[in-house]
Amino acid sequence: MAKESKLTTAGVALRLAAVAVCVLCVLPAMARAQLRVGFYDTSCPNAEALVRQAVAAAFAKDAGIAAGLIRLHFHDCFVRGCDASVLLTVNPGGGQTERDAVPNNPSLRGFDVIDTAKAAVEQSCPRTVSCADIVAFAARDSISLTGSVSYQVPAGRRDGHVSNASDTVDLPAPTSTAQNLTDKFAAKDLTLEDMVVLSGAHTVGRSFCVSFFQRVWNTSTNPPTAIVDAGLSPSYAALLRALCPSNTTQTTPITTAMDPGTPNVLDNNYYKLLPRGMGLFFSDNQLRVNTQMAALVSSFAANETLWKEKFAAAMVKMGRIQVQTGTCGEVRLNCGVVNPSSYSSPSSTVELGSSAPAVDEESYAAS
Repeated sequence: MAKESKLTTAGVALRLAAVAVCVLCVLPAMARAQLRVGFYDTSCPNAEALVRQAVAAAFAKDAGIAAGLIRLHFHDCFVRGCDASVLLTVNPGGGQTERDAVPNNPSLRGFDVIDTAKAAVEQSCPRTVSCADIVAFAARDSISLTGSVSYQVPAGRRDGHVSNASDTVDLPAPTSTAQNLTDKFAAKDLTLEDMVVLSGAHTVGRSFCVSFFQRVWNTSTNPPTAIVDAGLSPSYAALLRALCPSNTTQTTPITTAMDPGTPNVLDNNYYKLLPRGMGLFFSDNQLRVNTQMAALVSSFAANETLWKEKFAAAMVKMGRIQVQTGTCGEVRLNCGVVNPSSYSSPSSTVELGSSAPAVDEESYAAS
């Protein structure tokens, strides 16, 4: 009986310890504080260089991949936090993953670059560098290649175990109003200014017709009739209408540059285009209809250096959203699937890891 009591007591203690760890996993301030610049300096000193090489090689073949990797980081962080959940091809808990959800499929890209970088890092430092950190590094390197903007990435993120398509409702849609945008970003502890700053990422990359065709076609009539949405230049609308058919669907494989002037350069041209009625998305034009947002747009249009400094800072801030650190989550061996030995249930969040302990460091440098 005494032995049974001891076992019971030990079991309770283990359960309480597990609960305590889980509680720590959901304390955002504590998790953010565990990220630090140079996290892998000892455990994998060439980690960032290997990621940089993979990004540079992909960029040399296709300059557009940089925009894809920046967007990949954004879509990862806004759904369940920066935990590489967007990379999962299978959800052990069942159901469709984020990767296959409408906001991500077929438009999200860069998965192959992350896989290449992960393979190189695993060969050099097995079971050490998380996929979530690789995504953050790749976005930073893409920004450097397209905009000559440099900043340091605090690392120490861990990879999550869950990826649900339904969670992508957290992503701001291209049809969002000014209030929608403000609320979506506020839910992630990002300010209105952060939102306007990060929207400037639309200065690089391309978009599928489905994200904007209803600004130039009225599909409630049969056949659809031509329209020009409020805030859209008539000449720009005509170009978009000629590009995108009135029967556009989610799978229509036609794309256009979000910034027709400098589509592969991270600059402030996005803000210059907005007053000319050349914001591609309804949500882009919303930055003009809100007085506070419009003032920021004018400021960034006039001062590219200011915008780039704020963009680097906002990327670092975004990279801290709902991160898992320490003993929370895991370091995936394959970015597309959770480690078989670490997954016990859909709600499991505890997995011991091999990364060095982290301390807080907020520093970054923009240039």
